[in-house]
Amino acid sequence: MSPKRTFVAALLVALASFLPAALHAATAPPLGPDTARLHYHRPRADYEGWGAHVWDGAKAETPWGGAAQPNGRDDFGVWWDVPLKAGAERLGVIVHKGDQKDPGPDQFLDLTKQKEAWIVSGKNELSYTRPDVAALAFGDLSRAKAHWVNRNTILWAVPPTEGATFFLHGSPTASLRVTTAGVTGGDTVPLSVERESSPELFANFPYLKGYTILKLSIPDQARSQAWLKHQLAVSVRYPDGSGDATSLQIPGVLDDVCRWRGALGVTWAAGTPTVRLWAPTAQKVRLLVFDGPRTAQPSETVEMTRESWTYVAQGKPAWKGKYYLYEVTVFTPSTMHIETVTATDPYSRGLSRNGERTLFVDLDDPATMPEGWKQMKKPALAALEDAVVYELHVRDFSISDATVPAAHRGGFLAFTDASDGTKHLRTLAEAGLTHVHLLPAFDFATVNEDKSTWRDAGDLSQYPPDSDQQQAAAQKLRGVDGFNWGYDPHHYGVPEGSYASDPDGIARIVEFRRMVQSLSALGLRTVMDVVYNHTHAAGLAPASVLDRIVPGYYQRLNADGAIENSTCCANTASEHYMMHRLVRDDLMHWAQDFRVDGFRFDLMGHHMRGNLDAWRGALDTLTLEKHGVDGAKILMYGEGWDFGEVSGNKRGVNATQPNMAGSGVGTFNDRIRDAIRGGSPFTDRREQGFATGLFTMPGEFNRGGEGDKSKLLGLCDRIRVGLAGNLRAYAFTDARGNATTGGALGGTGYASMPREAVNYAEAHDNETMWDKIMMAAPASATLAQRVRMQMLALSVPALGQGMPFFHAGGELLRTKSMDTDSYDSGDWFNRVDWTLTTNHWGMGLPGADKNKDRWPMMKPLLARKDLTPGRAELTLSSGAFADFLRVRRSTPLFRLHTADDVSARVKFMNTGPMQIPGLIVMTLADGVNGLPSLGSPWKRVIVLFNSNPGEVTYAYPGFTQVAFALHPAQASGADPVVKGAKFDRAKGSITVPGLTTTVFVAE
Repeated sequence: MSPKRTFVAALLVALASFLPAALHAATAPPLGPDTARLHYHRPRADYEGWGAHVWDGAKAETPWGGAAQPNGRDDFGVWWDVPLKAGAERLGVIVHKGDQKDPGPDQFLDLTKQKEAWIVSGKNELSYTRPDVAALAFGDLSRAKAHWVNRNTILWAVPPTEGATFFLHGSPTASLRVTTAGVTGGDTVPLSVERESSPELFANFPYLKGYTILKLSIPDQARSQAWLKHQLAVSVRYPDGSGDATSLQIPGVLDDVCRWRGALGVTWAAGTPTVRLWAPTAQKVRLLVFDGPRTAQPSETVEMTRESWTYVAQGKPAWKGKYYLYEVTVFTPSTMHIETVTATDPYSRGLSRNGERTLFVDLDDPATMPEGWKQMKKPALAALEDAVVYELHVRDFSISDATVPAAHRGGFLAFTDASDGTKHLRTLAEAGLTHVHLLPAFDFATVNEDKSTWRDAGDLSQYPPDSDQQQAAAQKLRGVDGFNWGYDPHHYGVPEGSYASDPDGIARIVEFRRMVQSLSALGLRTVMDVVYNHTHAAGLAPASVLDRIVPGYYQRLNADGAIENSTCCANTASEHYMMHRLVRDDLMHWAQDFRVDGFRFDLMGHHMRGNLDAWRGALDTLTLEKHGVDGAKILMYGEGWDFGEVSGNKRGVNATQPNMAGSGVGTFNDRIRDAIRGGSPFTDRREQGFATGLFTMPGEFNRGGEGDKSKLLGLCDRIRVGLAGNLRAYAFTDARGNATTGGALGGTGYASMPREAVNYAEAHDNETMWDKIMMAAPASATLAQRVRMQMLALSVPALGQGMPFFHAGGELLRTKSMDTDSYDSGDWFNRVDWTLTTNHWGMGLPGADKNKDRWPMMKPLLARKDLTPGRAELTLSSGAFADFLRVRRSTPLFRLHTADDVSARVKFMNTGPMQIPGLIVMTLADGVNGLPSLGSPWKRVIVLFNSNPGEVTYAYPGFTQVAFALHPAQASGADPVVKGAKFDRAKGSITVPGLTTTVFVAE
């Protein structure tokens, strides 16, 4: 096609969207039987690449990567005809272009009502009558494509055509409407186009680079800022009569004009509360005070006074112990109306059941403190590098522990009892464990705190070990039992009510403090899993808090103004100042008021590096003398994954693994995890790794041979880098015999100091290590060999530089019946037995929704009685794990603080192309020229990780000059096999048993 014809064709396509619908000749044919029809309209008629993903009632579900193309086009837009299953009552649909969804959430057509529906781009609704879309050619206020980024600047991705006129519109009654004549129904001020831009303008908005810059005149700035409480829009009119209009995203201008640095929530002075809420877009706020958690009507209604960008109310001493809600009148983009809604306090410090009301509570009130709370002393921690972390779910810890009083099982108080569980924790603490990391223990939305409603699947042991009946019983009770991991934030600053004896009042506060106090008495510090990257709900949904009060601010929005949900829920925007501040205040609150010793950030990569630096800096200001807390000893680590709308630094430098180098904040090291286990969470679970028999014990997926040998040597290099703190600059010899560094090894090394690497083999996500072994090990592998694989896997993070991280029960061969995601699988699949009697292998097939495609592989494994560990195996594994912790604690050589120390003191032998496959030999030295002694009891330590099934002998001439002996912790430890390791000084060799990690030391 010639350039001229191309231009004419493009012009005709563009003009088509502005023509009256009556001029389109095509009409859809009559609807056929057993078929649904979905109509779809895009105002600019840009349908190329857009398809439909259909499921549920569809006769054939469309794959996500192969969306159904439209069956036709009429004067409304395009349509799809979808064949239906017999008797289908609803049809699920997502219109999408690749991974871009329009509008985003799943939509469902009620087939009992009608089999035809209309979808308008950007609108989250299915219409059962054809909408009028004529005015959409002149704009769509249901989308917010423009951004008011500071007091006098608006950015909008429209061409600044010569002669175009731009306007800002505001309406206090939300009466703005798009017509063919433009935007009507409110006040208007003109905007001018600025042709020049500065780098500073886009520094905070890199994803808006290239947008047209629109400016408010100085006289209009003050006037328009008063409109922040209004519905807002911008419009453009072109000389040819065409135009466009869109709503505004306003977080930028709120940060520029309305940020607040004073107190928020409830503050107390002489027993009297003051209540303050940041609500810059609210037209009115009232405080509703309730005498009880569920009293029908407020006993007092107080008009809150606007002060700057907040609303404030002076309270009464009698309010202590009562409850309150805010009644907020505010423009709400999700409904396009001025709404009057009630909301709890984002700064809640106490709650009623299910977070329905905020409690007036003073956390300095002695009534909220267990006896001895203020005198509590934390276990010693000389440096962050000494931390060893154990990840534990509050409910899992005790729900099946018969030695815990029934009333305490599954809750905070279970940690206060002398039980099998606390006995086990004390044993681990005595061996070298320092921290217990609790999965979400703040108020989350997915468990009903009214325990009278809970239903439990009970004992399902009557079913065969490979049956699908257990998962069917558990799945029926999802949402009505007491189990969920809790990654569904409702209120960040209050302990979870389902873990308390009473979700109303102060019980949850007192009992959380008692838990922290009891863990401290066991010799353990407390880490909280925090989930600031999303909220459970947004808009006017019942569990929404932030988005009810300042709609469109706290949540991160996409290009159309819809809430991003790449984290699975409504993403938050910590790049916005008041969201950043909310997190900072919350961290300080947990550190000071609950003496929490560390924070693990869920999906940390969705925050910015600047957020983490500032939060770290704030915690570092806490001192024992002034605050009762040593903030410098508070751990910070998280998931530095890079995905979603923030990936590749699109929204700024985000908190990913490489970006966090130099921060001192840890990130989970998936490189060492996958090398230990084999494959990844997204590949075939039979894929083998270092600890699961790659090359050394070929399985059904990896058959051995030179290819697997080469792969194993490469994985061993990744593990070596991980053992050296996953340092980017660490220098060593790779499997090919080349001098390289951690960073040069395919990006394996990313840290600049050891504590930035969180080394692990398993966590709550994905299959447990034991379950991975069951799938990856060859069918011929014996139970004893599989147990030793587990011990080998756990030894790697235990004996490496960086922070070792362990999933609770890993030392007990914990199984979840190979469930890849047990977040809502109930107690049956998440149990832990602290008595060393059973690991519960053979609980039945895991939940169908995430695992059914692997059931054929799982079923024969679950049926094998010879793979069921007993007391002997559990005692061996648990004891060997404790020995590894003792080894780590015994010398500072396993806990080096700096990259320079690691580079000088940590070396690897048995490297290069001629190495013995499956053997990693690591040496640690205290006596290094030019470096001071660390005070290690031994000048030299050598660790040999042997993944071969049989014993291996490693010889080195220099060994004849050293008097090595088996480490005392292993020489007198729980593993009889490791005691068979031999050092032959005359031959200069060390012999290591199969599937064993051996530590030798020399004076």
